[in-house]
Amino acid sequence: MSIVMDLQLTPEDMKALAKQLKKKCGTGGAVKDGNIEIQGDLRQKIADELQKMGYKTKFAGG
Repeated sequence: MSIVMDLQLTPEDMKALAKQLKKKCGTGGAVKDGNIEIQGDLRQKIADELQKMGYKTKFAGG
């Protein structure tokens, strides 16, 4: 599970971003407790996509 945290987005924008990331990664996921959860260890792929969109990324955990 890969989790995207600390985004300052509206619930609608969060769902739209989650949908976009799931499509890019070819996997499922959900918006839960203000975080985006993507199935699988796809941290680098997600970080690359977020950086292309102008977000700053930072890895946390193992």
